[in-house]
Amino acid sequence: MKQLSKFQTTLFVLGGALMVIGVGCYVFMLQQLVVCWVFLLGAVLFATMQLLQVYEGHELTVRRLKRIMNLTDILFVVSGILLADTAYANAGHSFFAQLFTNRETYISLLYNKWVVLLLIAAVLEVYTMHRIDHELSKKNIKE
Repeated sequence: MKQLSKFQTTLFVLGGALMVIGVGCYVFMLQQLVVCWVFLLGAVLFATMQLLQVYEGHELTVRRLKRIMNLTDILFVVSGILLADTAYANAGHSFFAQLFTNRETYISLLYNKWVVLLLIAAVLEVYTMHRIDHELSKKNIKE
């Protein structure tokens, strides 16, 4: 795996911390209209830095795991967008509610679905991180 520079590593860690702070504050109902953007900013930083970390080797397993990791980055950002939509829907100004013909359809399809996407992304992220590390150390490919 291509190593990130010190600045990129700092942004990567900052993005992860902002995601945790954003979700934690949102769950404890602290300034939800602000912390939803904190989470989204963290998700964008985290995903961008992780996308910059490319695998240039030829191991098929690691390449497949890296593609799954790229999917998790997309899921993190989409969950951030849905988190912001849910926060503003609670305030009466949803972004996506106007795209649906009635409120019940919006609630059943999008409202609070950020939790599901975040859970799936987190589980896949942990799985791929451990598997990539295991595969690279097994073949002694640390690049």
